[in-house]
Amino acid sequence: MSRTILLILVAVLGFVGVSSLFIVTETEYAIKFQLGRIVKSDYGPGIHFKAPFINNVRKFDNRLLTLDTNPEQMLTSEQKFVAVDSFVKWRIVDVVRFYTSTQGNERVALNRLDSIVKDRIRNEIARRKLVEVISEQRVSTMQDIAVTANEAAAEFGIQIDDVRIKAIELPDDVRESVFRRMAADRQKEANLLRFEGREAAERIRADADREAQVILAEAERDGQTLRGEGDARSTERYANAFGEDEAFYAFTRSLQANGNSGGNSPDGRGLNPTSRSCDEGAGDTEH
Repeated sequence: MSRTILLILVAVLGFVGVSSLFIVTETEYAIKFQLGRIVKSDYGPGIHFKAPFINNVRKFDNRLLTLDTNPEQMLTSEQKFVAVDSFVKWRIVDVVRFYTSTQGNERVALNRLDSIVKDRIRNEIARRKLVEVISEQRVSTMQDIAVTANEAAAEFGIQIDDVRIKAIELPDDVRESVFRRMAADRQKEANLLRFEGREAAERIRADADREAQVILAEAERDGQTLRGEGDARSTERYANAFGEDEAFYAFTRSLQANGNSGGNSPDGRGLNPTSRSCDEGAGDTEH
């Protein structure tokens, strides 16, 4: 009988000991209550103690969480409907405020967060035209939404890290007009690029023609200079060669003169007809 009582006491003590401990991981917040009143919330990772049957502990996720909202119809400043599908990245930063504002019910927190974000998205889209909503300005629009939504969510101990639009669905008639406008904008941009390309090509060709003319002019000038230097050297060498033997020079000049005059003689022997007839007359006189 005493052994049974001992076992019961050991079991009770073990249960009390286990009930006196709780573990907090790195991904959790923990709040300790005493008879429904918060007594402590700043627990770090590790093993902690509580009073059994007096204290109870609630844990909440401290990681970055995702709220995937349902698509909703919204109006642009042009009174055109668009179906916006978005998601929110959020986390709990003040666990006590989160608990007191939502009674620790995450579904309540998500409903309030969904309402906050959609109201901000609706307001931002209502201030913009359709083209601005679906263009590159969408990034800056989402940043503005995240800032304003974060201010409202701080009341619940929540921090919004990012708001993103996954998709924007347009009605068929609106989609066709948007596509036509986008095609016209791209065509205008392409025409501008082609015009700039032609302008650059003309400028490059003009520069090339000007450089070619400069190169040809410089080459002609250098050629004239080289020819003048060559003629000067040739004349100098002729003068030096003839100056070494004046008799040979005189003989060569006479041969050149006779050759020039002989080119016009009828017999082709390079003799002057006048001098030939004079020679013959002299012969007759001697006879």
